[in-house]
Amino acid sequence: MTSSAARVLDQPPFRKINWLPRDIAVDRRADGSLVLKSNQPLEPYERHIPALLARWAEQAPQRIWLAQRSGPERQWRKVSYAEAKHTVDALTQALLNLKLEADRPIAILSGNSIEHALMTMAAMQARIPAAPMSPAYSLMSHDHQKLKYLFELVKPALVLVQDGALFGRALQALDLTGVKVVHVASPPQGIDSVSFAELAATPVTDEVAQSIAAITPDTVGKLLFTSGSTGMPKAVINTQRMMCANVTMMTQVRPRDPSEPPPVLLDWMPWNHTMGGNALFNPALAEGGTLYIDDGRPLPGMFDETLRNLREISPTYYANVPAGYAALAAAMEKDDALCRTFFKDLGMMAYGGARLPDDLYERMQALAVRATGERIVFYTGWGSTETAPTSTGTYWDTERVGLIGLPFPGVELKMVPIGDKYELRLRGIHVMPGYYQRPDLTAAAFDEEGFYKIGDAGVLLDPQDPQQGIVFAGRVAEDFKLMTGTFVHVGSLRTDVIAAASPVIQDALVAGQDRPYVALLAWPNLQACRQIVGNPNASFEDVVKHPAVLEKLRQGLQAHNAEVEGASSMRIARVMLMVEPPSIDGNELTDKGYINQRAGLERRAALVERLYADHPDNDVMVLQ
Repeated sequence: MTSSAARVLDQPPFRKINWLPRDIAVDRRADGSLVLKSNQPLEPYERHIPALLARWAEQAPQRIWLAQRSGPERQWRKVSYAEAKHTVDALTQALLNLKLEADRPIAILSGNSIEHALMTMAAMQARIPAAPMSPAYSLMSHDHQKLKYLFELVKPALVLVQDGALFGRALQALDLTGVKVVHVASPPQGIDSVSFAELAATPVTDEVAQSIAAITPDTVGKLLFTSGSTGMPKAVINTQRMMCANVTMMTQVRPRDPSEPPPVLLDWMPWNHTMGGNALFNPALAEGGTLYIDDGRPLPGMFDETLRNLREISPTYYANVPAGYAALAAAMEKDDALCRTFFKDLGMMAYGGARLPDDLYERMQALAVRATGERIVFYTGWGSTETAPTSTGTYWDTERVGLIGLPFPGVELKMVPIGDKYELRLRGIHVMPGYYQRPDLTAAAFDEEGFYKIGDAGVLLDPQDPQQGIVFAGRVAEDFKLMTGTFVHVGSLRTDVIAAASPVIQDALVAGQDRPYVALLAWPNLQACRQIVGNPNASFEDVVKHPAVLEKLRQGLQAHNAEVEGASSMRIARVMLMVEPPSIDGNELTDKGYINQRAGLERRAALVERLYADHPDNDVMVLQ
């Protein structure tokens, strides 16, 4: 595998981005810990998120804020800033008329939609927290246990669903006593509900302006839920101060020239997740951008919708997970028109969720050069639901994938040594005040200096020059020891092997605790494997046995093993491709699509035993 650090320098330049200078102060402490912070002060920020909508409704009333395909013809339905503000004010009045209390949030069960956005803004104007819950808890779960738990935890007074019929089974599973149900498309059968349209027609009085004026920086704007990877999800309090400060952090490191046209985005990331709901949604609103809601997903059978959208929309900023970029690269390599449309106005690409494989980085850059004559910077950031979310970013032109960047202005990053890496901790105005209704968990989340213990690990790319950035090194709690006593750093190893075996592996579980060697249980990337076998309809059962897929997998992992030169903590000895997808109800898959390493290994203990059998079955690949 070609290292990104070894790429040749005589390549076309990157498309110009105005970055904030890297100016990081480093406090090296006697105990070996480091504290990094930017010398650049954080710029002033808004008092609350609704002020951003009001600004653009006044300054650019006809500009499109949100667009989403709808109707049988799947045409774009568009809402301007002025139209949105008018509807949000009417919804705010309706909520005020209901006399809802601030400690009874508004739960939103369905996914991204124009109505979802408008209700969220109205809730904030009415000073009632919006609590978007993963649609998977309603539509993919069989027992609705997480949904029931969250309802009991936050006790919402109002519930919004896009389609009452679709969410009917989930609603029936809940105790809706004293809860107002609002539907958009169709009412739920057997449950009293009111239509969104009826609420949006409420005449506006002076109460709305008075409520907005009463919003303070400490007003709770949202309750966003953690993934539940270590138990039931926790409700993270997101104050207006947190969200607004974080918006300024993100926009300050890449300031836009006022003469530039407003941003255009096409995005699918769920708004119940802090990355979609805060890190993308809020800055797009702050910069007066147009956000096209993408109903596609980087999954087999669903990415065609994204491709259809990208044939019509030329984004200025685009974010996706590596699997999405892999599918996009494959499509653009066969479609010059799509390639030209995608890159025409693009200033930056962003990735998250996993390390971007080097070969995929190079393919995307080759396509960018083919379409524009320039390369496009790949950006990534790092943070959590508890930090609003983004705390660091790669705010410079870098070819190095796998970095999480450097702290934003206003962020302090403490690096506490653990073995040959550091535990990362965060302090700043963007960090949560605590978990909703869980003071015990709140107290345990912070150290004696008030740093939030995020649970991630990292290392400096260059220990002698911290300005080069930090490399993500996985979750602290996932690491284990082989029977030899050698530590295995699961997070970094997992991302490395997925990248090395690109594009065969979608995700993987790393096994080996108290075993003689490291082995993998891996989920295949079905879309990529179908391309390898030349059959667009191949099933999981087909691809995990296909010789071409297995050979590609073997070559990638053998190359990885050759690079690590026999280090037992990094060498993969055996691997098995799995057919059964990760389970949400079994806690293997979080609502945000992340793999829960511990729960997955426990649930698939029988497969782990097969990995380590003295005489493994034929579906276990033994690497030399």
